[in-house]
Amino acid sequence: MEFFLFDYFSNATILSVLTLIFIAINFLFAIGLIFLERRSAQSIWAWLFVLFFLPIFGFIIYILFGRTIYNQNIFKINEEDKVGLEHLVGDQLNELENENHKFSNKVANKHRKLIHMLLYNNQSFLTLNNSIETFTDGNAKFDRLLSDIKNAKNHIHFQYYILRLDGIGEKLHEALLEKQREGVSVRILYDDMGSRALTLRNFKKLREAGGMVEAFFPSKFPLINPRINNRNHRKVVVIDGVIGYVGGFNVGDEYIGLSKKFGHWRDTHLRVEGNAVKSLQVRFMLDWNSHAKRYNMVREDRYFPEISHEGSTPMQIASSGPDEKWQQVKYGYLKMIYSARKCIYIQTPYFIPDQSFLEALRIAMLSGIEVHLMIPNKPDHPFVYWGTYSNAGALIQMGAHVHIYEKGFLHQKVMMIDDEVLSIGTTNIDVRSFLLNFEVNAFIYDEKEAQQYREIFEADIKDCSLLTIEKYAARSKWIKMKESLANLISPIL
Repeated sequence: MEFFLFDYFSNATILSVLTLIFIAINFLFAIGLIFLERRSAQSIWAWLFVLFFLPIFGFIIYILFGRTIYNQNIFKINEEDKVGLEHLVGDQLNELENENHKFSNKVANKHRKLIHMLLYNNQSFLTLNNSIETFTDGNAKFDRLLSDIKNAKNHIHFQYYILRLDGIGEKLHEALLEKQREGVSVRILYDDMGSRALTLRNFKKLREAGGMVEAFFPSKFPLINPRINNRNHRKVVVIDGVIGYVGGFNVGDEYIGLSKKFGHWRDTHLRVEGNAVKSLQVRFMLDWNSHAKRYNMVREDRYFPEISHEGSTPMQIASSGPDEKWQQVKYGYLKMIYSARKCIYIQTPYFIPDQSFLEALRIAMLSGIEVHLMIPNKPDHPFVYWGTYSNAGALIQMGAHVHIYEKGFLHQKVMMIDDEVLSIGTTNIDVRSFLLNFEVNAFIYDEKEAQQYREIFEADIKDCSLLTIEKYAARSKWIKMKESLANLISPIL
């Protein structure tokens, strides 16, 4: 009996000690969250809720999803490789600050402050001689990409968040393998979580032929990835240093409309010729070197050839990520909103912005600026969808025009103001893209391109229903409950 009581109290004591240890760990995490990490107040409260109400599981969830990396030097570039880039950025900053240069393009001249902001914070140098081909259909985009791959002469740099080796993915893989066998240097970089069905073994033939493949933030153990919450969401292709692709399409059959769940896939992607390709090349080079175990890239003339292309579209390539102090692409969006004088057009699959973004749109609408928002009619992530629907409902109360895309799934990330400035890329209007993901967007200063986008938007409206105040007010209690839950956890979605 005494032994039983001793064993009982010993176990109880051990359990009490373990409980106190977990409480202490939670408390230390809470202190670190409040005083040490760069977070919004909303995010802090959301994580405190998780840590204190799920004391054991909250600890594990925080390890996997909550850690920040903004103070880590992930993207390294050798000093000798910076030569030329820093000189170009410095010259452009001086010209903008001293107003020594007047752009021949009146839109670029008008939006000098936006150009300056992206240049100063992000070293997104402005290029003027670009031509753009816009794709809104996956079949057309991949047909053009396959053609460019087949015509490649020196190198192909291929980066996607989601890369599936299904029908279209295998076709691209075979084209890349063929070019590698011809002596064209092929590099493939994919995100380990976005492309979680892939392993390096899937590229055995390509690697045996001399091709190079890397995964971004690969899992250390099967099914466990300590960087699961920080995804490289970028989609960048550079061919021979003279052709670049950037936009919303990933690689997979669903992106050419073959998914039974999503049906028609509506996205936007750009094919770029001109000096902006140099910016895409730098972006790929930095991403590659951050994870390449061997074969690091150094600046070579073949990667940055002289480009004699005679385009006329000014643009900047801006990138952002959790490793940076500033939310670069989000700041670009905000500056566009505050610069708008007539209209703002937004297409996004997810609309869960932070308070600063919502306030900017409210100020715009109160100032008489027309706001159009287009979102999908179906979710690929349920909580995100109901958060999107809730925020859209709040905007229509103030007079925004909210269009629900009914034809299929709407995935593009596009913003345009005043038929002048256009941003197209990988950045969604949500906290994840603003703070957690690695993203890249093209900021375009051209009336012709902006007008083309307006025409595309107006064509999409024909496949939309309008979300009215009456429709939103008539939603069920069940939908209201899902919206409330989504809003509660939106800072960490």
